[in-house]
Amino acid sequence: MSLKKSPSSTFGITGGIGSGKSYVCRLIESAGHPVFYCDDEAKHLLRTDPLVREELVRLVGPQLYDTDGRLVKAVLAEFICRGEEWAARVDAIVHPRVAEAFRQWCSARPGQKRFMECALLFESGFDRLVDIPILVTAPEELRIRRVMARDSVSREKVLQWMALQWTEEARRSRAAHVIINDGVADLSEQVARLLAD
Repeated sequence: MSLKKSPSSTFGITGGIGSGKSYVCRLIESAGHPVFYCDDEAKHLLRTDPLVREELVRLVGPQLYDTDGRLVKAVLAEFICRGEEWAARVDAIVHPRVAEAFRQWCSARPGQKRFMECALLFESGFDRLVDIPILVTAPEELRIRRVMARDSVSREKVLQWMALQWTEEARRSRAAHVIINDGVADLSEQVARLLAD
């Protein structure tokens, strides 16, 4: 896949958990480009969309929201971590709404480069919504250490989360461009090259 950019290209930024894709997106934002965060939009929908709430309660159970109507994240996480089939059921409810929100967000920003941050860019099929899929990558052991430190979780838990995502090889095969975030390669220089016309 070639990296043919235009002033109005849409880019999908993805990477495995702990790869640093959110940090890359902050660099992109600091350079003046808008970024749509799929995870943030999904969380917003889970909190505010009554139809999403209704469908998820029917799927997961009434314990998904507490007595004040707030999402109980641990209940959702436990359901999703049962395996791909369970995660796919949740995704089937949330992903179409996130995709539509992204389309509307892009329509409101014509004529400029637009970026989507999406952990499951390929798994969700969201790569079809962008012109150029970008992979942020880092060695697996480094990613594991980052997530353990960031989320104060065990190595086993990180590996469980990783198992729900595509392998690095599968992501690389679909990406148009790769950004290396291994703590050695110059990240700012790589982002600058990506943003250059």
